[in-house]
Amino acid sequence: MSKQTDSPHYLVLNSGSSTLKYAVYDATSLAVVERGIFELSEDNYTETLEEVLHHGGYVSAVGHRVVHGGTAFTQPLLIDDSALASLDKLCDLAPLHQPHNLHAVKVLRGLHPELPQVACFDTAFHATQAEVSTAYALPDSLRSQGLRRYGFHGLSYDYISHQLAASDAEAGGRCVVLHLGSGASGCAMSKGKSVSSTMGFTALDGLMMATRCGTLDPGLVLHCITELGMSASEVTSALYKSSGLLGVSGCSGDMRILAQHADKPAVADALALYCRYIVRAIGSLTAELQGLDTLIFTAGVGENAPDIRSRVCEQLSWLGVELDKAANQDNRLVVSTSSSAVTVRVIPTNEEWMIAHYMRQALNP
Repeated sequence: MSKQTDSPHYLVLNSGSSTLKYAVYDATSLAVVERGIFELSEDNYTETLEEVLHHGGYVSAVGHRVVHGGTAFTQPLLIDDSALASLDKLCDLAPLHQPHNLHAVKVLRGLHPELPQVACFDTAFHATQAEVSTAYALPDSLRSQGLRRYGFHGLSYDYISHQLAASDAEAGGRCVVLHLGSGASGCAMSKGKSVSSTMGFTALDGLMMATRCGTLDPGLVLHCITELGMSASEVTSALYKSSGLLGVSGCSGDMRILAQHADKPAVADALALYCRYIVRAIGSLTAELQGLDTLIFTAGVGENAPDIRSRVCEQLSWLGVELDKAANQDNRLVVSTSSSAVTVRVIPTNEEWMIAHYMRQALNP
């Protein structure tokens, strides 16, 4: 790390299985200083973390996106041995994300044990949901084991909530936010608080995603095991890694690639099904809100795929949604017409800034 004569910076990490996304923020102003992404392997993991720290100048603390906080962790957390042990126990609830999130924490603790590290949780934003929104119709013996709806992408939704509050744009209204990226989900918000989410016990539930199936009949999983002879690991791999846009299209889970081949029947089917899942979810979330004032698209697909927004909004005319075609094509902040009964917005998300914001709170209580 650089000498402490430099102004202090916060380093924000989002550690995955093969990439390490990072962003550096001024600790006082929270202005972004630098951001980037590194390719990871077991051979270069330690060197990569050291290089990221070097890029950050004088790093006074590190913040991590941690997918799962369970029911115990609903606020940003200054990580110690006890907290890390508790977070390790949640790895089974988010097996594709949590182990990688925590691996970066552990490596940094070994390299720089004096460096404060803060965990910020994707589940935390949904802690405001009523019990009726988080419960499954299961026996108490199972529900008491933590089998409930958690919801994810909370850092993204939290940022959108902050943006609405800052602009006073329908901040107190009934809002459905669609986080459409490689992972995808929807969140119903009232007065900036989470009411319901399409993701449940795991990040596999809800909307159709790049490689994840989204909502399906649990009996289908049982059928795959009991009748088709698939092992639990084979089913897990199929539902997480081979389904969604990739599985239906047969060629890719990347919306940018699919857009170039939209005339192919399998791709057309994949895009139609992707939008149908979204429309179904909007209907459900709107019912829970008892109406809809604002619809927001965010994340990579939500912010940059006007065709997907158009397809979705065309199926929402019953709600009084009217899309401004020119505004939508230009990815403007408001893409609905002035006469639309629902304001449709495109708001870029910024989960890294949200983590930096919470780091400052956790480190300066």
